[in-house]
Amino acid sequence: MHNFKRLLPSASSLIVFEAAGRHENFTRAAEELGMTQAAVSYAVRAMEDQLGVPLFHRNHRNVALTEAGARFHADVSAGLARIQKSAETIRAKGRETNVTLAASTAFASMWMLPRITRLRDDLPEIDLRIQTSVRDLDLEEEAIPLGIRGGDPLEWPQYHAAMLAPEVVNAVASPAFVEALGRRPKLAEMIDLRLIHLEEPVREACNWKEWFESAGVGYIKPYRPLIINDYVLVIQAVLAGEGIALGWLHLIDAQMKSGALVAVGNHVLETGAAFYVVWPKSRELSLPARKVRDWLVAQGAGHHGLV
Repeated sequence: MHNFKRLLPSASSLIVFEAAGRHENFTRAAEELGMTQAAVSYAVRAMEDQLGVPLFHRNHRNVALTEAGARFHADVSAGLARIQKSAETIRAKGRETNVTLAASTAFASMWMLPRITRLRDDLPEIDLRIQTSVRDLDLEEEAIPLGIRGGDPLEWPQYHAAMLAPEVVNAVASPAFVEALGRRPKLAEMIDLRLIHLEEPVREACNWKEWFESAGVGYIKPYRPLIINDYVLVIQAVLAGEGIALGWLHLIDAQMKSGALVAVGNHVLETGAAFYVVWPKSRELSLPARKVRDWLVAQGAGHHGLV
């Protein structure tokens, strides 16, 4: 490596040689590079003197690569092409403003969308693309920079993770449902009420049995319960007064503050897990992606530790 400067022609000479060899004409190479024909001829001659072999056969009206020149030209062309592609990739990445965030439909609609206007105000130069899925996407395989996951970061050793919010679950109902009962039901009374069950197809989520048992109350799922496989629809059913559901506080915070949902049962489960923004350890985040990550963390529950 330390002999490069002594053995190899300069980068500008290589560029001149590549154009001259591709056209096999010094005049056309000069026109392409914005040089004089004499400057091209001088650069090629200097390269030949440095390498110690002729690179072109010079005829009266044209030039042709020698055998050594042809071999060298093929290598130079391939090397310059790779360098050009790498430079274009780096430049495009530096100018990139699109950032994709993979998340569940519930997080996208209930946590992210209410904050979209704020994101646009805070990061006007960034275009956020939200990609939802019923499963946690492989960010490396899908070439997605950021994702939202719930659980324990030790389960995802291939990712960095920054906490957004702890997993805190209570029982919620609409004011109309509570009003129809005459009062907010106590924990033991809830077992006999209309409980709405979430059963997602892939992601695991806290269920009524776990929630009741964490409060010291035994629970058996009733015959023919109302089961919904999408959390957004679960909350819509609760808002419509159809029953009581488990509420993940980081998702229903706005509805709780507005009074659209009210807590019932006087029990809150802190699972010990949390929700995180994650990104692959295998590649560096672009500047826009880093800005979105930091913005997400700042919007979270004040937990800013990276793991």
